[in-house]
Amino acid sequence: MSRIYNCNWLEVPWGDGDLGSWADRSPLHEAASQGRLLSLKTLLSQGYNVDTLTIDQVTPLHEACLGDHVGCARILLEAGANVNATTIDGVTPLFNACSRGSAACAELLLQYGAKAQWESCLPSPTHEAASRGHSECLEVLISWGIDVDQDLPHLGTPLYVACVSQQIHCIRKLLYAGANVQKGKHLQTPLHAAAQHSSTEIVNLLLEFGADINAKNSDFERPVDLAAPSSLVEGLLLFHEATPSSLCQLCRLCIRNYIGRARLHLVPQLQLPTILKNFLQYR
Repeated sequence: MSRIYNCNWLEVPWGDGDLGSWADRSPLHEAASQGRLLSLKTLLSQGYNVDTLTIDQVTPLHEACLGDHVGCARILLEAGANVNATTIDGVTPLFNACSRGSAACAELLLQYGAKAQWESCLPSPTHEAASRGHSECLEVLISWGIDVDQDLPHLGTPLYVACVSQQIHCIRKLLYAGANVQKGKHLQTPLHAAAQHSSTEIVNLLLEFGADINAKNSDFERPVDLAAPSSLVEGLLLFHEATPSSLCQLCRLCIRNYIGRARLHLVPQLQLPTILKNFLQYR
């Protein structure tokens, strides 16, 4: 059966009859990829190197996380596996966990010191989770303090990626966590990306969080200019263009901006009526 190595930067099929790195996979890789916990323990006790590499520098931990085998990942980490090992394409075990949608593996890796974000343009677990709609992984990453506005030149921000992929649950997670609704890819905002698709729900959500309907991209186009003619999205944007935001909405945005993203989690502790705290949290 063919395999797809799940990452946005490189998707290469490998199979039993294919040439390539999988020819040198060890029994440890096989056990980790198939979730065979007992075999994994036996192989490690026999002296197999926990970080044994394929030609493409894939480790057994990469395989365990790609397969959502949290028990195998735990055994490998307890045996000293490198939690931040990178393949020749820069893929980490955490990236694989987020690609698969394994929140349990992601949490485990972070507990063992996985680096959630890198300064270089290595494949980003946050962007991968956002683009694939894995909101539980995204929630785990957010709880560990990732920068929700991490801007990669070739991808933009996680919010932009989620809007391109129309992953509304991830969009909500990012906005609730304080993601900048105006930051996208270069001059293209998340609203520009959302306007090109047919989801009025996503467009409404972005507008509710203060998206600028008059923002212009590098081609001097506003979001409404990218919407399909006579579509519901175009009508919605035109309506908001002609209808000023309510004072109530403006106050909420102002207060959230004043509090700052880093302190939004403290809103529940404010000495305010529950209804106001819920309002500030969009609940």
